[in-house]
Amino acid sequence: MTARPRLSHHMARGTAFLGCELAILGGAMSWVSERNLVAAISNAGGFGVIACGAMPVDLLDAEIAATKALTDKPFGVNLITMHPDLFALIDVCARHKVGHVVLAGGLPPKGSIEAIKASGAAVICFAPTLAMGKKLARSGVDALVIEGMEAGGHIGPVSTSVLAQEILPDLADELPIFVAGGIARGEAIAAFLEMGAAGVQLGTRFVCAHESIAHPDFKRAFLRASARDAVASVQIDPRLPVIPVRALKNAGTEAFTAKQVEVAQLLDQGAIDMGEAQLQIETYWAGALRRAVIDGDVENGSLMAGQSVGMVKAEEPVADILRALADEAESAFVSRG
Repeated sequence: MTARPRLSHHMARGTAFLGCELAILGGAMSWVSERNLVAAISNAGGFGVIACGAMPVDLLDAEIAATKALTDKPFGVNLITMHPDLFALIDVCARHKVGHVVLAGGLPPKGSIEAIKASGAAVICFAPTLAMGKKLARSGVDALVIEGMEAGGHIGPVSTSVLAQEILPDLADELPIFVAGGIARGEAIAAFLEMGAAGVQLGTRFVCAHESIAHPDFKRAFLRASARDAVASVQIDPRLPVIPVRALKNAGTEAFTAKQVEVAQLLDQGAIDMGEAQLQIETYWAGALRRAVIDGDVENGSLMAGQSVGMVKAEEPVADILRALADEAESAFVSRG
């Protein structure tokens, strides 16, 4: 890899933790972050992460094996904390000797952090607030991701820049922290590294990579979009704990609003309980995303995208994307002296 001494210096903690050349994680995107993209990111010097999502245990087993066949570099697996078979999925990661497991979607259930660490793997969790970051650090997690509302998919209410200012000064000395949400250029990476981040995580930037299996029409929607096209979903009923989702506005966005109304009515009628209501919402998103990513139904499917989508200008190899990001970051460090 091209020598980038300043970037290497600022990323040293992150690269040592991940075991790769660039402390740039590929954000786990359901249906997109599978063997081909994950292996390509790791082979190019970054750190690919498989998006397990709602996968059953046998499917994750096969996906990890297939990824290992495509790369001998380190990669991670993202598991959703609400998955009913979470501990069986952790066992699959352990059998494959996956070195890093990312827990997403809420507070890790009792025993999950310990189960992952027992296999020798490092645990990475998402911290939406400073208080949560401190709690997770006390719980024994090895690293954190702080993701701002500019990101695609499920989002929190606070911007990346505010989270970074709030959390990095307090916790960056304690454990590696990776910043995510709205990052698409190396200059931004350099800025967060200077603030104390160990590295960054990018998702949207990789959707249009050559190695991404996303449908050509899905990629074209990204290439046409601007930042303001990536909008957050609206919560219709305060009883439904619906985490907002950022996606490109289309007919599917309106369909989700109608789905919330339908589920709320079922709750009113006593036909379903709150757990079933949540499950119906999550099942909707999984299906809507697959329709767009795999089938190419960009009108009715979910086009989950971060606000950085406006900076995705072309379909290009993962290696070229990572090279550009690293060169931009190094140039930023040089220009700042």
